[in-house]
Amino acid sequence: MENLIALAVATAVLVAIPGPNVALTVANSLRFGFAAGAVTVAGAVVGVGLQLALVVSGLAALVDVAGSALTWIKWLGVAYLLLLGVLTWRTPAGDLSVVQARPMLFRNALLIAVINPKTLVFNAAFLPQFVTAPAGFTQLAAAAAVMLAVIFVGDLSWALFASRASLVLRRYSAAWNRVTGVCLLAAGLGLAFARR
Repeated sequence: MENLIALAVATAVLVAIPGPNVALTVANSLRFGFAAGAVTVAGAVVGVGLQLALVVSGLAALVDVAGSALTWIKWLGVAYLLLLGVLTWRTPAGDLSVVQARPMLFRNALLIAVINPKTLVFNAAFLPQFVTAPAGFTQLAAAAAVMLAVIFVGDLSWALFASRASLVLRRYSAAWNRVTGVCLLAAGLGLAFARR
């Protein structure tokens, strides 16, 4: 039990440090509101959950060996986020009260989370630190569940914060697009500089 508490605290600290998933959540929350941010969080958590499933099932070592072959997928994600950032930055000011969330937010967040090889390798090294040897499937699965729960709550907090900040930015719609664009560019750059 103490290990799971330590894992929850360590994960909360990591969630407080924005990475590509948080930057995407903030961008979508700023632009579309909390509901869209929550959908983004759900997609990202499912993506991280898929990576943790690989870790728990022992496939992380295999993906680490084949990781260089998957690097091109990461660069497609980087290019996509950078393009979204530039397009959002250049979007003229408009009536932001009528902007609606896009249905592909979940899919985009899931893809960004899944294609980041840094998080897979990190999770493969991080998660086992909080289970006792010999770590069985049940212990690893419990640790993964705790980690996902903390990530979900932490990322939802980011979405709530950003959506509240959007109320202030609604008065300045040009600034709104700039801030959202910067968050998307930050997500792309964060993914670009993520090392395996």
